[in-house]
Amino acid sequence: METITNGVINGKESHSMSDREFFQKMYELIFKEAIEKTTAGKCKVSNFVHPQELKEKLDLAIKDEAMPPENILKLCQQTFDYSVKPGHPRFFNQLFAGQDLYGLAGQWMSDAINPSQYTYEVSPVFTLMELEVMKKLRELCGYKSGDGIFCPGGSIANMYAMNIARYKHCPQIKQQGLYGQARLVLFTSEHSHYSIKKGAAFLGLGTDNIVFVKCDEIGRMMPDHLEKAIIETKHNGGEPFFVVATSGTTVLGAYDRLDAIADICEAHGIWMHVDAAWGGSVLFSAKYRHLMQGVERTNSVTWCQHKMMGVPLQCSAFLVREEESIMHNGHCAAASYLFQKDKFYDMSFDTGDKSIQCSRKVDALKLWIMWKAKGNRGFEAEINQKFENSRHMADLIKKRDNFRLLMEPQCTNVTFWYVPPSLQSIPEGPEFWEKLAKVAPIIKERMMKNGTMMIGYQPLGDHVNFIRMVYANHATTTQDVDWIVDEIERLGHDIVIAD
Repeated sequence: METITNGVINGKESHSMSDREFFQKMYELIFKEAIEKTTAGKCKVSNFVHPQELKEKLDLAIKDEAMPPENILKLCQQTFDYSVKPGHPRFFNQLFAGQDLYGLAGQWMSDAINPSQYTYEVSPVFTLMELEVMKKLRELCGYKSGDGIFCPGGSIANMYAMNIARYKHCPQIKQQGLYGQARLVLFTSEHSHYSIKKGAAFLGLGTDNIVFVKCDEIGRMMPDHLEKAIIETKHNGGEPFFVVATSGTTVLGAYDRLDAIADICEAHGIWMHVDAAWGGSVLFSAKYRHLMQGVERTNSVTWCQHKMMGVPLQCSAFLVREEESIMHNGHCAAASYLFQKDKFYDMSFDTGDKSIQCSRKVDALKLWIMWKAKGNRGFEAEINQKFENSRHMADLIKKRDNFRLLMEPQCTNVTFWYVPPSLQSIPEGPEFWEKLAKVAPIIKERMMKNGTMMIGYQPLGDHVNFIRMVYANHATTTQDVDWIVDEIERLGHDIVIAD
């Protein structure tokens, strides 16, 4: 029977390349493709191929026989060729973009060490590092004390908040479950992230027990409508326990008025959480942190550092102002094989039992290295530049006849329509808006197939499809902004929508 170990079959080399040589070649490939080409913009943002065609181009099948490393390298090259490049300076499709080399170094280092972060004994440096980073993030929020943890994404962080708020409201639910409990109701903006729905469903609260509060004309939750909904819920026998404000909504980038919402939550004894996954990084900026005035009054915060701060995916913090024990008490299961009571060191540094995970990647290292390299002032400068790019783009749009701004940007989201010359003579009405709704998808298709850039679009409420430009890449310049506007015009100027 043949045995294969590290490329060796029955003691003989099965191929010409050793494992070490493969790793070196792989490093060279990554450096060339991800850094020298992608971050420098020397390749397409995307090389779009339809799914069935792409399946035919790639050898994705898993087989009984081992593949020579030379062939694996070719497949890895193909993977780069056909992958979208979020590190490219002209990728703007999601609320993350760019590639920070200090962060990437941290990501590589943590993967090379391959730790799991649940006890001090197995991750001593990373335990202390996470505690330090969490403390600094809480300070930026104005929290004098509290706790926190890195989560696999902002959606999970929002779920943490929901579960901890429920535990605070009725701690017996941890043992007794939902059976026989009062109907718990939570409140959030009609423009809040979809993870609130997912979290309510996953935790057994039910999406029917979410009250979506009306927003004003610029996408902010209306406090008077929130208070009215809370009072009505109580009158109907429900128990309000959780309010989610948003700092930087996904589409419009709106910032809810935290002080006004905090007044209501304090008056009714309700846990106030702010989903600042996207917009939380304004806390670094003396110029823009007023957008989150009142954050120090919230009970918890979700903040994704992999978004506007540019930390490599994933890096999402859940922060609580409450006493340090609440996360532990709300989540702990006291596994005796991990959290022994008779350890020889201070067990308060075993942070794993406050997590809903067991194995947990180290996300603190890449942020810590970036923070060391940039300092608070470096992050502030990057955040300010991203905001200035968005304001510059809005000013450009207002000066061009073929563009129409949906609203002034609050965060770094710029929302607008491109109106091709063929629609300029059509008066505003059902026909105009019906045809304009088809323009953004065509522009998106053209930019994807050309590979020049990636920007998202969507409808919202009564607004037909519009383009949503987001600035998250610290490398984007005002010259890039000028080019983006020109490129949208180039891609869309000849669009004619048939009757």
